[in-house]
Amino acid sequence: MQMVNIHEAKTQFSRLVDAAAAGEEIVIAKAGVPTARLVAMEKEKVVRRFGGLKGKVRIAADFDAPLPDDVLAGFEGR
Repeated sequence: MQMVNIHEAKTQFSRLVDAAAAGEEIVIAKAGVPTARLVAMEKEKVVRRFGGLKGKVRIAADFDAPLPDDVLAGFEGR
């Protein structure tokens, strides 16, 4: 744990943020009294649930059918 005063924290903020991101705990003091703590953010754990959209998404039966000529011409710039 590293303790720094507010003035030092302002002048070396980038270095202190890098140190906190690396896992170090920084205590910021005002007039020698600890006031705030600078620590790394915890990464959020993403929980993925398979089948979450079941029944909400519909794929047309002709999804992979060839496009009509006029639509295909629009995509090809004709």
